[in-house]
Amino acid sequence: MTIRSRRDSVVFKHSFCIEGVDRPLPAGTYEVVTDEEEIEGLSFLAFRRIATSFRATESSRARLTTESFDIDPDDLKEALRIDAAA
Repeated sequence: MTIRSRRDSVVFKHSFCIEGVDRPLPAGTYEVVTDEEEIEGLSFLAFRRIATSFRATESSRARLTTESFDIDPDDLKEALRIDAAA
């Protein structure tokens, strides 16, 4: 079984909340990683999503910290919709 990861970036213009993250996050660019597995037994190549994670990177004088949160893609779409409407 083949698994692939797709990376995308999303930009929030305002601070925001998203289901699966325990605190508000500041405006900025965030990485979204979607893992997909190949659907075997078909006559064409097809994949199904098995996980979506959201990566938040914060920097301070002492260090760079990256946290990864498992999220629902629909929650991400909703957070982006709210951000665009603000």
